[in-house]
Amino acid sequence: MNRIDRLYTAYPFYGSRVMAKNLSSEVGIPVNRKRIQRLMGNMGLEAVYPKPNFSRNDKPHPVYPYLLKGLDISQPNQVWGTDITYIRLSQGFLYLVAILDWYSRYVLAWRLSNTLDAGFCVEAAQEALTYGLPGISNSDQGVQFTSEDWLNIWLTNLVQISMDGRGRCMDNIMVERLWRSLKYEEVYLKNYTSVLEARDGISKYFDFYNRRRLHSSLNYQTPETVYFERR
Repeated sequence: MNRIDRLYTAYPFYGSRVMAKNLSSEVGIPVNRKRIQRLMGNMGLEAVYPKPNFSRNDKPHPVYPYLLKGLDISQPNQVWGTDITYIRLSQGFLYLVAILDWYSRYVLAWRLSNTLDAGFCVEAAQEALTYGLPGISNSDQGVQFTSEDWLNIWLTNLVQISMDGRGRCMDNIMVERLWRSLKYEEVYLKNYTSVLEARDGISKYFDFYNRRRLHSSLNYQTPETVYFERR
């Protein structure tokens, strides 16, 4: 599962067939594709197209158009992006949601959970709103982000709702880049043995990411500097 997570983070367009071929080459023995499908399902990774299973929603649900294509994002709180990713433990795994300001890359809020109900996402959104209101809230079409509780947060605050196309993980590219940084700079370097260790490590990383990590795309400033100085 850890090998799958690394491959998926590096190549989110890999399905189970290509994943199995890569893992077979890596370990030097045949890897059963059905086993890969089962493990990817347990981890919440979609085996057919490059989007986590926690984004898969086969029940009828509200669908909002994707509003970010060609949009000039020129200031903080213009667009917030939200997504969920898998966090490995030495035994088991967790789910992490984060809400990111697209312009500044500032992580406004995050939550860890061992289940995929909408509650931890709603909690993160409520915390993020203590910073202000976005013009647009973007997410995928997962059950968490099409739930009544989630949608009402934005509708009652007159925030426009934007949703990624099905299977289009790059529609929320800023959060995907955050996941890649988090995984390679923190998660893969550690061996979390408990929820508390994971929460502590991720908390320290996001503090570093927001306040001390310089971004070339921000003219070598930190997300915190850009978010608070340009609002």
